[in-house]
Amino acid sequence: MTTTRRADATDQPSLSRQIHARMREAIIRGEYPQGHKLAEVRIAEELAVSRVPLREAVPMLEMEGFVVTSPRRGAVVTTWTSDLIHELFDLREVLEVGAAGLAARAVARGTSATAVERALEHSHAVVDEGDPYRIAEASTLFHQTIVETTGNSMMEASMRSVSGRVQWLFFLTSELDVHDAFHDHVELAAAIARGDERMAEALAFAHIERDREPSFSVLHKPIR
Repeated sequence: MTTTRRADATDQPSLSRQIHARMREAIIRGEYPQGHKLAEVRIAEELAVSRVPLREAVPMLEMEGFVVTSPRRGAVVTTWTSDLIHELFDLREVLEVGAAGLAARAVARGTSATAVERALEHSHAVVDEGDPYRIAEASTLFHQTIVETTGNSMMEASMRSVSGRVQWLFFLTSELDVHDAFHDHVELAAAIARGDERMAEALAFAHIERDREPSFSVLHKPIR
């Protein structure tokens, strides 16, 4: 009996994380559309799981901004509004521009830029494959890796909290020219690798801001 209980205690969180990952991808891909109510019974049947780990997965999705929960409606997939898009771009500029500069500074002081270069190589390979989901995932990983290169744990935690929404928006705007984005990544990675703090910040800002208005156009939302 003791052995069984230990196995359950170990396996249950893993199952919850697996459900979270599957639902997260389904939301990003639009299988659960924006504004869609997540019916617990139906989703449990679709995923062939019990409702207990499903209930544990939903708060993870809410913490990442994928769903909104309320006592009456339960969990509903987040809807991208003009304000939400602006807020994400504003946050990315504050967080990622600073991170690009700090990453370059860290490299100038001896930190390796290998992780950034590998993330760049990975995103290049994925761009050639042409899968919008994988491209969004790889692009998000590249930006996360820059933040990780700073060695600033608080920045890393902040980036992790929004990286899912960044990937989601990248996927929704995948019709934008990915080759232009990759070219920006090449220049940004090079500036970080040579320890050019100010150039890294300038490139990061230009890269993020360039996609703000086109993102509204793609999502058919008026920019304010």
